[in-house]
Amino acid sequence: MRSIPAFAAAVLLLPAANAFYLPGAAPRDYVQGEKVDLFVNALTPMLTGANPKLKSLINYDYYNPKFHFCEPSGGPKKQPESLGSILFGDRIFNSPYDIKMLQDNGTCRPLCKVDIIADEAKFINDRIREDYALNWLVDGLPAAEMKVDQRTKEEFYDLGFNLGNNEGIHQNLPALNNHYDIVLKYHKPTPDTYRVVGVLVWPASVGGSQDGPPACDITGNNPLVLKEESAQSVQYTYRVTWHESDTPWATRWDNYLHIFDPKIHWFSLVNSLFIVVFLCAMVSMILVRSVSKDINRYNNVDLSEDVQEDWGWKLVHGEVFRTPRFPLLLSVLSGNGAQLCSMVGVTLVFALLGFLSPSNRGSLATVMMVCWSFFGGIGGYVSARVYASLGGQNRRKNAFITATVFPTLIFIIMFLLNLFLITAGSSGAVPFGTMVAIVALWFGISSPLSAIGSYFGSKHGGIRHPVRVNQIPRQIPPSPFYLKPWVAALLSGILPFGAAFVELYFVLSSLFASRAYYAFGFLALTAGVVALTTATVSILFTYFVLCAEEYRWQWRSFFVGGGSAFWIIAYGLFYWGTRLSLDSTSSRILYIGYLILIALLDFLVTGTIGFVASYWAVTRLYTAIRID
Repeated sequence: MRSIPAFAAAVLLLPAANAFYLPGAAPRDYVQGEKVDLFVNALTPMLTGANPKLKSLINYDYYNPKFHFCEPSGGPKKQPESLGSILFGDRIFNSPYDIKMLQDNGTCRPLCKVDIIADEAKFINDRIREDYALNWLVDGLPAAEMKVDQRTKEEFYDLGFNLGNNEGIHQNLPALNNHYDIVLKYHKPTPDTYRVVGVLVWPASVGGSQDGPPACDITGNNPLVLKEESAQSVQYTYRVTWHESDTPWATRWDNYLHIFDPKIHWFSLVNSLFIVVFLCAMVSMILVRSVSKDINRYNNVDLSEDVQEDWGWKLVHGEVFRTPRFPLLLSVLSGNGAQLCSMVGVTLVFALLGFLSPSNRGSLATVMMVCWSFFGGIGGYVSARVYASLGGQNRRKNAFITATVFPTLIFIIMFLLNLFLITAGSSGAVPFGTMVAIVALWFGISSPLSAIGSYFGSKHGGIRHPVRVNQIPRQIPPSPFYLKPWVAALLSGILPFGAAFVELYFVLSSLFASRAYYAFGFLALTAGVVALTTATVSILFTYFVLCAEEYRWQWRSFFVGGGSAFWIIAYGLFYWGTRLSLDSTSSRILYIGYLILIALLDFLVTGTIGFVASYWAVTRLYTAIRID
């Protein structure tokens, strides 16, 4: 998702570095009585209950007219957001909540009273049944509910809080939360200044008469159940409580960034390292014992003899660098894969250095988009050199397709998924202006840089091969079943996928279940293990293919390297069956579309790693033998 930085020691220490924070971020100091802004974000589905399942993938604008939330005087005003924040569905507005530092402590305050008709009541009740959560922001911190990890018994802040209650007696008649107890924690760096270090919200449903004075006493009150047959009034109230905390501003995110069962991460890494050690030992044994023995035997043959017999992989030395089918397509895929690898590597470096802290909303997606655009030159260069090495002649066509086809394909997929979001009325739909900005990044920056990279790649030319290609192709004997292209891709993909599937669960939960992900130390180690595993597996299968006198290894090595993508699709379907309960057609289509997009990107990255590693191994192998 993205090669791998060589900061192993720092990465090993990062999972334990709880106080690591965004470099250069300046705290906001308040004085007593100063206004503290509360911003509202989109409503998102969340995982709740003893056996949580995500029930929707559609986000809704906080000020969607069907919700009838209280609006500020003068109407809601949209707050500026980064490109990545918009792509990840953030829609931030101001709110009518009047909060001042250390004032009105514990005072019950009315917010507004609204009228909800029958159709709107059904819409709200459906969202409560789907476990939607409200998302607020105070001084850059998300509002959360305090919960307890059942495994470790540690308290943590779970992002967002429930729109209503649909558990127990409220399964058939969901209750709307219309009162909010807002608990703000502050720290005093100096006697006269204050900093916000925690935001907790306890929502409650207060029924009864909605016309009298505000009633913030939630004990002994019946819940507010919206009637789906007639209109009714709803009064919203809130109460602000200030609590002093010993937590300094620099570590205020520690309570939010909770790793569920960290032993699973470590078990996954240890398991992955065992896989890598096993593979490296196997490849080393083959290279040291089998290949070295073959090379010595070949090189010690007496050239004075009239008859010399080749065997094993030397039989195909005159075919191994023959131009494969569709060399243009292979070179384009390799170039775009190298561009993605570079993007992932640099993004991980920024993440490990703390620049992609969750406090900087949308920074991860923004850095990925910008890096991918500016690394267009790497994609063009790699594509041009691979194309020249494979015997391609139409260099201009290669440069044009490398710069345009992949961005166009990704844009088409995003555009179609965006149409479904618009149809479903989701706030996650990307605005037209943002789509134009993406097109400008891709075709205004990435494409010209890709053309420049293609120019320098063509100027350097292809890789010099150690053996010549025969004019007449050699007949290929039948291959064993396990070396058939699709079978080999599926078998080889098990090991890289096995090294990453545990971390993949947390990544999917972050993408679809709105959970904050910050374990970039684990992710970087996992990415390094996957890259190394993919390279060794591809080299191993390429050696087996050549020993079977099958010289068409180029495409096979790409498919073998990208075999983990097929297992990602299979795991994504398993994740759907066990962690999702999608009822709407739009949510299902969105999930399948996002899953295919993730698998496609993984296929390009790992396929490129497998092809490049195999190309290097084959070139070194045939350089080491003496050809008549």
